[in-house]
Amino acid sequence: MIDRIQTLGVKLGERALQEGKRAAVLGKTVFDTGILTPTHPKVMAETARAMRKWGPTQPAGYAISAMRLPNEPAIIDELGTLTNLQVHQRTNQLAHALHTAGLTEQSRVAILCRNHRGFIEAFVATLKNGADGLLLNTAFAGPQLVQVINDQNADAVIMDEEYIPMLQGALDDRPVFIAWHDSKPEDLPYPTLESLLPGQSTSEPSKPGRAGRTIILTSGTTGKPKGAARAEPRGLAGLLSVVTIIPYRYRSRALVSAPLFHTWGFAQFSANLIFNGTVILRRRFEPEDVLATMEREQIDMWAVVPVMLQRLLDLPAETKKKYNTSKLRAVTASGSALPGELATEFMDEFGDVLYNLYGSTEVAWVTVASPRDMRAAPGTAGRAPEGTVVKILDEDGEEVPAGETGQIFVKHDMIFEGYTGGEKVNRLADMAGTGDLGHIDSGGRLFIDGRIDDMIVSGGENVYPIEVEDVIVKHEAVYEAAVIGVDDEEFGARLKAFIVPTSGAKLTEDAVKDYVKVHLARFKVPREVVFIDELPRNATGKILKRELREL
Repeated sequence: MIDRIQTLGVKLGERALQEGKRAAVLGKTVFDTGILTPTHPKVMAETARAMRKWGPTQPAGYAISAMRLPNEPAIIDELGTLTNLQVHQRTNQLAHALHTAGLTEQSRVAILCRNHRGFIEAFVATLKNGADGLLLNTAFAGPQLVQVINDQNADAVIMDEEYIPMLQGALDDRPVFIAWHDSKPEDLPYPTLESLLPGQSTSEPSKPGRAGRTIILTSGTTGKPKGAARAEPRGLAGLLSVVTIIPYRYRSRALVSAPLFHTWGFAQFSANLIFNGTVILRRRFEPEDVLATMEREQIDMWAVVPVMLQRLLDLPAETKKKYNTSKLRAVTASGSALPGELATEFMDEFGDVLYNLYGSTEVAWVTVASPRDMRAAPGTAGRAPEGTVVKILDEDGEEVPAGETGQIFVKHDMIFEGYTGGEKVNRLADMAGTGDLGHIDSGGRLFIDGRIDDMIVSGGENVYPIEVEDVIVKHEAVYEAAVIGVDDEEFGARLKAFIVPTSGAKLTEDAVKDYVKVHLARFKVPREVVFIDELPRNATGKILKRELREL
């Protein structure tokens, strides 16, 4: 009995030390980033009031910013600039209008918008009413969007005009509002968000009886997309833990090119709000326009998905030299795998400003790779930030030694509540699985070895496609590559590679096979090589391997 008490005392003491260390690190981060600055007592009181009313959410963020820095720019897009006060008041008006339309705290509002003010205003107004914001993927096909809207029981749809033809069959029985339009408002079949504002009060709506949730869809790269629901955060400690690695700063100017509907783009807009920064948005990604925007708007933070880095590097050298990007302090990438060579090439040209975050819709972040990590170990997904626990487990739930591959499980404060459709969640005790396989090296850095359902068993040997892909793309004549497994009567499965050659390069199937043989075991050499013009990708840059299987 005494031994048990002593053991418990040791564990409690260790936990207290860990929590104390985390509190010290996060406290230092708060001061380093400039979040805590000398503030008038009235602003402090408003901050406390907003947090009590809405919790640490986007509605509270704009209420606080409107009091703290009312005339500072909050959003800059192709329509111009909105200040913090304008966004707060406009979303109050919109919340009142949506409430009048019957969208209350029991409602679910589907938002189908590109990156512009309409997305943010629709989402913030939805949460101010205590309703759920369902963020739809702008890259989905029409039938897929209709299915999601119906399956998720959306009570209303807020969308850009361009998607109207795709959603026939999903708009008849729901209120519909247009966020962005190129046609004249009077020519549209539905009212615009802007038309809802006149006559509405700019005062805040009443505190809702429940906090609105954010529902983000999984990518659907391997099957039907699922809705992952996340309630309001339990404080800011989670975000601040990531900030211990990524250098966010007070009043940053952040260009968010990653789609806002995706976990990564959404997180970047939300993080910048906490730091009273300005979010710069463009509806479509154009590489040269990004450089021009960086110079014109004095961008110091840029949020991307990895394929955008490649598109930027592909610009002619003379084009890249035309623009001054010296203000850039951090480029944050996530949403799909970041190849080690791409990371190195980007840093060689733009400086050691690149940070790579690995995570998923379900668990938010897992690890963050700093420039130093990626220089030391190209291809790494980085290390777990303060307050995050990452373990590599075998099929029996036991932790594997360093260097061995297993399933990735994570624990922190931002793991999602569950799928809105009731689908099974991969959990083990208080940890959630990411669906990926990985290993941790001797330096504590995580590497992703592929999706659990992507592993190929060929002739009794386990092959992870990402390992073969990483070798193939090192060939000077290869621009991009993807490897899948296809059925084989003799071996059970065989490897099939799809390759996009570099412009003007001549490459043969045998040359690819011979190159892989030099670097990997024979059973990892693709039996078949197909040359194509472009790999199919979703909006976040993930390769759609289900489409490759249909070729």
